[in-house]
Amino acid sequence: MSKFELKLPRMGESVAEATLTSWLKEVGDTIEMDEAIFEIATDKVDSEVPSEVDGVLIEKCFNVDDVVEVGQTVAIIQVSGDVDVSDATETVQEIAEPEPVLQEMVVAAESAVMHARAETSTAQLNGTSDRFYSPLVKNIAREEGISFEVLETIPGTGKDGRVTKDDILNYVNRGESISVEKVAAPKREVVQHRVEAPVREPATVPTPEKVTAPAVNAKTEPAKPKSTPAPTPAPEKPKMQVSRGDEVIPMSRMGKLIAKHMADSVSTSAHVQSFIEVDVTNIVTWRNKIKDAFFKREGEKFTFTPIFMEAVAVALKKYPMMNISVDGDTVIKKKNINIGMAAALPDGNLIVPVIKNADQLNLLGIAKVVNDLADRSRNNALKPDEVQGGTYTVTNVGTFGSVFGTPIINQPQVGIMALGAIRKIPSVIETSEGDVIAVRSKMYLSHSYDHRVVNGALGSMFAKAVADYLEGWDVNRDV
Repeated sequence: MSKFELKLPRMGESVAEATLTSWLKEVGDTIEMDEAIFEIATDKVDSEVPSEVDGVLIEKCFNVDDVVEVGQTVAIIQVSGDVDVSDATETVQEIAEPEPVLQEMVVAAESAVMHARAETSTAQLNGTSDRFYSPLVKNIAREEGISFEVLETIPGTGKDGRVTKDDILNYVNRGESISVEKVAAPKREVVQHRVEAPVREPATVPTPEKVTAPAVNAKTEPAKPKSTPAPTPAPEKPKMQVSRGDEVIPMSRMGKLIAKHMADSVSTSAHVQSFIEVDVTNIVTWRNKIKDAFFKREGEKFTFTPIFMEAVAVALKKYPMMNISVDGDTVIKKKNINIGMAAALPDGNLIVPVIKNADQLNLLGIAKVVNDLADRSRNNALKPDEVQGGTYTVTNVGTFGSVFGTPIINQPQVGIMALGAIRKIPSVIETSEGDVIAVRSKMYLSHSYDHRVVNGALGSMFAKAVADYLEGWDVNRDV
């Protein structure tokens, strides 16, 4: 018993891969030679791929909708008997090489085809017939210069009289005694119907000197179409290549919208980042002192987020040119301070509900709005108006342990601030008695801004204003 690897045959020089559309046989099915096993689709043709041997299908190497490259093994067939199938998929070139006459014949045929353009080659094998020809058989016919008319005369030993690979290879072997004119004549007739001028060149094919001349054209001219399609599949392969065991997950509707929005933002705004380290020891101490009482009184948690939102609102009021948007060549200075709050969803996506008129709310009011928006974001209960109209955005990457990040601006805004994780680190503290080293709670603020309208000075001063407000926090304040 031996195993035969059925590989995806060549389907033209510009076709490097195909999509497997359906399996016509299942594992364990008995297969006859030339019986179709699976169907494929390319950007040019849909076709069945037949078996080249008799046997039993024992393995499928690809699933439906997988992309298969030419030459890859698609199915493995168990072959009974002592049949040697190791060379079954070898190209016909190995058989043709020992005979120079056949080489000249192929060169002459390729020359005629190139002068008649690619359409002529396709037309030679696109005649109407009741017989089915597999892509492999058609490919061999093209390589050997066998026209459709000659192909029709080849006796078929396959199922329903189909011409198999062995049939056409045997015909090529018998062609040792056939003159060049016998094969070339049909090609000249087809070319004459389509293109008049080039026919005179292959007309003198029997003369050795004139067969050699087209050989140069046959080697140089195909190089041009080969170089043209090469860039096209190169970028596609990383996107389409799927290995066995990989899970293909379609992007959600929201994921597609976010991806497009982020890509548009990067291509629109000139992103620049400023970073600043903030000592939030006083804030951490104050929150730990009031959080339990707040929960008992209000029935909800008090997080760091409202504090940061208040600080950003104060800074936006101090630097109103950060509270703007760009419309073409004009700048729109916003009257209201509406701060977007990026919130993570259970599916991994983000949504940005907006705290409207944040500068007019006290800390308790901001805390109530933050908790409400965060809760309804997780439950997919936000109203359309609650995710629109933002003039500046804050995102908390520290929630997930990130020290800092470089966020992408939420268009049409011109700035976004990322809050890093709060960490206890040793720091040098200036005192009246000199410098001392103490453990302090610190974090990084990352400010991304649109350098088209916000220069480095404004972007840095804004971040510094937020930091100063946080570091100057009153530990005796009430909520």
